[in-house]
Amino acid sequence: MPRQLGELEDAVMTRVWQWNRPVTVREVLEDLQQERSIAYTTVMTVMDNLHQKGWVRREVDGRAYRYTAVSTRAAYSAALMNEAWAQSDNPAAALVAFFGMMSSEQREALSDAIRVVGYNAPEPPAPPAEEAPASPPAAAPAAPEKAVGEAADAADDAGR
Repeated sequence: MPRQLGELEDAVMTRVWQWNRPVTVREVLEDLQQERSIAYTTVMTVMDNLHQKGWVRREVDGRAYRYTAVSTRAAYSAALMNEAWAQSDNPAAALVAFFGMMSSEQREALSDAIRVVGYNAPEPPAPPAEEAPASPPAAAPAAPEKAVGEAADAADDAGR
């Protein structure tokens, strides 16, 4: 499972993901220099490290390399969330706490995502015939579906 990118690794990968095309160290350097003072060799080392870690692939272009992302930022974020959840000693409690921290926009995104993956809450088992209740059972709470479609749309928009 991936570990979280360091601050400079994330700054480099952000550009690679946003530009969504093969990039050179020089291009990344020039963009980073708009925000901070940084040396060419530092960016080159970070990009080489990202290549060694499997985050980018590279191809020779003249005397330089062109780097391309291996996966999307969404896939990276999902892997980090999955890793954090897997490390919990109580995954259900971790999800409840996580959902409690979500903004309304994030809850809508979650609902959209659930709809996109086609999640359907399992039907509760029917009671045995001899124990059938006299009145109809209360409706089970619906799965948060609205946010899933919007989340998928947001993820699509972010990936472009």
